[in-house]
Amino acid sequence: MLLTYKQCMEKYHTDYKLKQALARGELFQLEKGIYSDKPYASDLAIVTTKYPDAILTMDTAFYYHGLTDVIPDKYHIATSQSARHLRDPRISQMFIPDLILDCGVVEMERRDAHFLIYDRERMLIELLRFKNKLPYDYYKEILRNYREIIYDLDIEQIQEYAAEFPKSKMISEALDREVF
Repeated sequence: MLLTYKQCMEKYHTDYKLKQALARGELFQLEKGIYSDKPYASDLAIVTTKYPDAILTMDTAFYYHGLTDVIPDKYHIATSQSARHLRDPRISQMFIPDLILDCGVVEMERRDAHFLIYDRERMLIELLRFKNKLPYDYYKEILRNYREIIYDLDIEQIQEYAAEFPKSKMISEALDREVF
């Protein structure tokens, strides 16, 4: 289980007791401010513990939803437009307007990590919004995988999401032309 420094202070109450737990080997410091009861943890678990309000998006979300087998080099996260810039070489941060930030957020669990991620319906909208920023082959692979699971998706939800986004008419036309 991963703990932040604040959670460790709630459990051990003082820095001295925290250092004793580290010395006894019942707790391990994985990086500054992140502790674990095991000597190792995945980068995903560390990143999502360090930034609990961040939402996994784009390449990372496509990978965890099984829409591509390309493992992303960085964790792509979405944060509020007013959030501070995160200086972590493991992440690529997108600033999203608050009106659409929480649209389609779900919780997911993978091995030792519990995190927020956009659902497949929201990610279809993101795929169409950022079509020109993605490599063509990558875009086509994900689109092909969406076509294979189209009957598992909530079409009404996709249309509701599309209506909330800027340039909703363009997104709706792209949905009709390329997906449905």
